[in-house]
Amino acid sequence: MATDLPCLLPFLLFLFISHFPLSFSVNSMESVPDLTKSMYVDFDGYPCVRLLNLTGEIGCSNPGRDKVVAPVVRYKNVNEVSKPSAVLVSLDEFIELVGRISNDSSFAKNIGGVLVEQGMDTQIKLKGFSPDQKFPGAEYAPYESVNYEWNPIGSGMMWRAYSFPVFLLTEGGAQLVQEVAVNNEKKRNDYTADVVEFDSVMQTTKSGTHDSESCLQEQTCFPLGGYSVWSSLPPINNSSTNHSKPIILTVASMDSASFFRDKNLGAESPISGLIALLAAVDSLSHVNGLDDLGKQLVFSVFTGEAWGYLGSRRFLFELDLQSEAVNGLNSSLIETVIEIGSVGKGFSQGNSTFFAHAAAVSLATNETLNALKHARDSLENITVSSASTLNPGIPPSSLMAFLKKNPSTSGMVLEDFDTSFSDKFYHSHLDDMSNINSSAIVAAASLVARTLYILASDDKNLSSTALDAINVNASLVEELMSCLLDCEPGLSCELVKSYIVPTNQCPNHYVGVILGEPSSNPYLGYVDDVSRFIWNFLADRTSSSMVDASSDCSKECSNKGGVCIKAEVDGKGVCAISTTRYVPAYSTRLNYESGTWRVLPSDSSDPMGMVDPVWTESNWDTIRLRVYTVQDAAFDRLVLLAGITITVMAYLAIVLTRASIAKALKRD
Repeated sequence: MATDLPCLLPFLLFLFISHFPLSFSVNSMESVPDLTKSMYVDFDGYPCVRLLNLTGEIGCSNPGRDKVVAPVVRYKNVNEVSKPSAVLVSLDEFIELVGRISNDSSFAKNIGGVLVEQGMDTQIKLKGFSPDQKFPGAEYAPYESVNYEWNPIGSGMMWRAYSFPVFLLTEGGAQLVQEVAVNNEKKRNDYTADVVEFDSVMQTTKSGTHDSESCLQEQTCFPLGGYSVWSSLPPINNSSTNHSKPIILTVASMDSASFFRDKNLGAESPISGLIALLAAVDSLSHVNGLDDLGKQLVFSVFTGEAWGYLGSRRFLFELDLQSEAVNGLNSSLIETVIEIGSVGKGFSQGNSTFFAHAAAVSLATNETLNALKHARDSLENITVSSASTLNPGIPPSSLMAFLKKNPSTSGMVLEDFDTSFSDKFYHSHLDDMSNINSSAIVAAASLVARTLYILASDDKNLSSTALDAINVNASLVEELMSCLLDCEPGLSCELVKSYIVPTNQCPNHYVGVILGEPSSNPYLGYVDDVSRFIWNFLADRTSSSMVDASSDCSKECSNKGGVCIKAEVDGKGVCAISTTRYVPAYSTRLNYESGTWRVLPSDSSDPMGMVDPVWTESNWDTIRLRVYTVQDAAFDRLVLLAGITITVMAYLAIVLTRASIAKALKRD
């Protein structure tokens, strides 16, 4: 026995190593980072994040304070999930998965995370996908028919809370995770598994602050918001005693929403309307004699509209206060409001079709509709119809905020639909540039530009020659589309770079959060790329003259009554006479004081504030995805047991060998 045990030990070691081979090469590792890189593979995705309001929370987060680590399985290949897993799904399967999670608690508890592939199958193309509600923002409607379905395919899934992380994968990320899932299926009974690590821990989850008021108090979240922009054409001369012309206010939105925070283009809804507004301003800026018009043209681009009309409501609030942000404007002078909504799908078979959704019957509204028809008659291949009288009122739009504030407001929303959205991908990541047509936007911009000129001139017998001089630059529209709706060139396009230095190349039209103290003259580091571009573009196109184009305008320009455009590009900029302002966009129920945000009591004089949920976004340290291989826990225990066995046997072998040697020496 004593002689057999030492011989048995090498055999056991050989058996252990041959059954559990080592899977790394020491020679290939030159440093700890090399080892880490070989073990962990990071990949990209667009997260669903945690948002909060006064009554609770929506969106996604890791369930606790720690990262989630789970093996990858493909939803189509599993009927049941027996242990916490990262489920890989197509978009169509994702809709089914969310429904199953809502109805099957035993299934839901084993969802460690969800990874969604970007591809769009035929079924999604045909029926569409919208995670928003069937009547987005119904609580803000200026009428009682809140069950009307403007968005019939809306699922409402983005308004629910999920206690697990959800990511939309990039093309490269999807390919990697597909390979990982296939590997796991091949080695289902093996002792290793490929897992995904979700680092999507939200500060509100860690601190236990599950509503806006508590998270603002604990400073674990920030309010949703940003900066709207307004501008007048021609500039308003505040030093003149005669600046009380009636105002025609034209508005559009610059923000959209999506289930996934950073995949948020909103091409049709609402960026097509934004591009049409910018193109209309550009065309009108080339018209002579604007100073002689009987009415003042004002353009406003709001942000935060997808989250309770934050921009338009704050704009009206600032008008009531007569704050510096709206210096030069008087709400009592606003004669009519024209909103450019979703207009990118109104082109078919060489003809553009739009619908005018009027707020109410009034003299000003009738004048607007007549001007719209006059403008239409001056253009070719454009059809404009009044929206159906069976509609409950105007569709979801910024005009709702104006009507809630003052029900007698005259206004009209120009859309490419009549009774329900034409956008099958409303507020989803699929609403990209392929969802719209530049010809429709050019037609809408031409229609609006000429309508505004007709209204502002107050000349019912305006000659066709005057209108024919107003032409929209189709190349500008296409350039704006490529800048604002694509990553190539994206915000690195020449047009944007001629005004600002963008911080990101790929555009994203999520409103974001408002940082620092709100101001009409904000620190530009707290203003997003799109808002800064729009400010510079409008200030440039609406400017009347240069004060001193050769000097450094950054310090002297405001003293001369001008604004400094293109200052980011060369640090000097160009000083121009233009009435262009930033307006902070955030909830009217919030107040910033001494570095902190505080929720104000509801005010019965503010009907929209009464139903304002006060949206906030949770803070986080980092959001990250990576994949690596782990060994099964049972295998770990087996390795431990084998190690202990070998150690014990080695010890016994040594003891017995020493005894044998001592016995042999005594015998000698």
